[in-house]
Amino acid sequence: MKKMLFSLTLLFGFIGTAHAFDGDAEAGKAKSAVCAACHNADGNSAIDMYPKLAGQHAPYLYKQLREYKLGMETGGKQGRNNAIMFGMVAALSDQDMKDLAAYFASQKMKSGTTPENVIEQAGKLYCGGDAERGIAACIACHGPRGNGSDLSGFPKISFQHANYLQITLKEFRDGKRANDLNGMMQDVARKLTDEEIEMLSQYLGGLH
Repeated sequence: MKKMLFSLTLLFGFIGTAHAFDGDAEAGKAKSAVCAACHNADGNSAIDMYPKLAGQHAPYLYKQLREYKLGMETGGKQGRNNAIMFGMVAALSDQDMKDLAAYFASQKMKSGTTPENVIEQAGKLYCGGDAERGIAACIACHGPRGNGSDLSGFPKISFQHANYLQITLKEFRDGKRANDLNGMMQDVARKLTDEEIEMLSQYLGGLH
């Protein structure tokens, strides 16, 4: 918990110095055809193992693209490691990545659903965490509606595919993904059971 509070304090101290994002959505639309096979033309992926990009914060999308490229350049030792995405980012310039991020951010993410049977338990974990196990509340970074924040770098996670969220949380838990700020997501995910990961992922699908 102390680590989380310190990270948030440090992070929000830099918010005032954030610069406007300078991607061009129209230019990004023209460059996005290659992304459509997995993410659909408007960023609402029909395949639930791939994330919805529509409506995601542009700085966050840009950061992920940069880190896929870093992963490609370092053989997966830094950034994000994904062979499919390595091929996608190989020829992208920095401006290309900004333009793509701006385009997908300008689209509307389609809403999902939340099964009734997970609302109570997953809602408590999302909103209150688990102090005994040192699990911070998801709401602290991602907000009551799961919208995150473009300035602070926390992604929108509501309406996202439950399957993708499960995959992502397990990657953080298992150390296969480590590009989170100060290891916050890894710290939280390591303390979650498979059942909790499944419930949280389903809960977020329809979180308004």
